[in-house]
Amino acid sequence: MSNKTRSVHNIYQLEGRVPLLKAIPFGVQHILAMFVANLTPITIIAAAGGLDQAEIAILLQNAMFVAGIATLIQLYPVWRVGSGLPIVMGVSFTFVTVLCTVAANYGYPAVIGAVIVGGIFEGTLGLLAQYWRKIISPIVAASVVTAIGYSLFSVGARSFGGGYADDFGSAQNLLLGTITLVVCLVWNILAKGYAKQLSVLVGLVVGYLVAIFMGKVDLSVILDGGFLALPRLMPYAPEFHPGAILSVCIIFLVSAAETIGDTTALVSTGLDREIESKEISGSLACDGYSSAISALLGCPPVTSFSQNVGLVAMTKVVNRFTIMTGAGCMILAGLLPPVGNFFASLPQSVLGGCTIMMFGSILTSGVQMLAKAGFTQRNITIAALSLSVGIGFTAASEADLWAIFPPMIQTVFGANVVAVVFVVAVVLNLILPKNMDVEKVEK
Repeated sequence: MSNKTRSVHNIYQLEGRVPLLKAIPFGVQHILAMFVANLTPITIIAAAGGLDQAEIAILLQNAMFVAGIATLIQLYPVWRVGSGLPIVMGVSFTFVTVLCTVAANYGYPAVIGAVIVGGIFEGTLGLLAQYWRKIISPIVAASVVTAIGYSLFSVGARSFGGGYADDFGSAQNLLLGTITLVVCLVWNILAKGYAKQLSVLVGLVVGYLVAIFMGKVDLSVILDGGFLALPRLMPYAPEFHPGAILSVCIIFLVSAAETIGDTTALVSTGLDREIESKEISGSLACDGYSSAISALLGCPPVTSFSQNVGLVAMTKVVNRFTIMTGAGCMILAGLLPPVGNFFASLPQSVLGGCTIMMFGSILTSGVQMLAKAGFTQRNITIAALSLSVGIGFTAASEADLWAIFPPMIQTVFGANVVAVVFVVAVVLNLILPKNMDVEKVEK
């Protein structure tokens, strides 16, 4: 095997160099898979805080920059901050509801103050993971990963139909999503070698070109905002309100559960091994401290993106250098408005056509982890009860189940399947006897 061939095959290895021109398409594929979802939460939260379009534009640029920096820290840890794994970071939807409430009640500066404190809280919790790591047993992690996959199905369907646009579900959007999905599938079937793993990128490119001909892309906005925009540090002076800080810290715990699930799924499916405590610790520390840095730039928290975990599960591309090229593209998008505007102009239907299969990959990864943990009576009880309660109690049609609880509990758990599954699984893991199967045999 030649050195060139060997280096190309490094895309399936955590370490090792890949030729730059071979690495960039895979890195860009990861960024395109999460780019629009990275920007949408900021728009929603900033609008709730009364910010105007010019202010939101600045925050969007800052968010792209900080997401790239946070991804680099995950890939190449600084001290104990970072997992050393191919995790892509971005602004999370997990915080949207609570931060919109904080912004509406206290103003946007209170959002910044709460995220700074909450980020430091989660980061410190991550550094101390060795003291509480044991409560996240393999069956708990498997249940959480399965829940993450399930929770993303509606996200993929929403994107497939056009996102939150007025023409959601229109014939144009459905056709565009279908074309993109078919291109991904056909490429995955016909392509050979490492090129087969670029199916998402090819689908995105073809879908984008079709969207242009359909009039779904406004190319004039790409040059808006000039050609260079340096990040603005502290665009808002933080304000600290105890109520806001408490509510945001609780959501950071939920985000930590999702990060543990994402990291575990990535290691299981991409590297085919058990996750190490230092990787969980570094991943959570990066989540938290990067979120605090994000707040200093006026942005909501950044966390691991499940979309990209699904992409790793589907392609098996885990090379750190390769993913680093994507982080570099994200930083460029934050510094060069035309680059960021180009990525942001990607229609939601195109994104949905590519990601809907990726999200299914996360669910199947969770099922594989369940099987690997073993179907003992104890594990079956934990998985079955946590998933049935988590999925059933958070269904939109059953929202009234939470009506008697305080608003804070409703906000954290009422529509968050991952949070409920995590709590139920952890509690069951702590209280159920370790020898359930032995007792059954003795009877």
